[in-house]
Amino acid sequence: MTLSEARLSFLSHALLKAVTAERLGRVRSERLFLAEAKRVLAEGFSLDARLDQLARGRMPKRVVPGSREWDVLYRRYYEEERRKLGR
Repeated sequence: MTLSEARLSFLSHALLKAVTAERLGRVRSERLFLAEAKRVLAEGFSLDARLDQLARGRMPKRVVPGSREWDVLYRRYYEEERRKLGR
């Protein structure tokens, strides 16, 4: 899944607010924090989309999408691909 710049900005601001409100850490530069948060979020969501694509590509054609068997196989293939990438 690819997120828009506006959605990434919203999420990074929410992270900044949570970190400062809960005193989870000290933020020296809000600008740098927001930029790094956007980068990490974008990277994470693009990885998720890639793993989804790989898992769906491995699904046998005989398995009906949405069935219990499909869900089990999808989770298994998704986790296997995630382990291959070392994440």
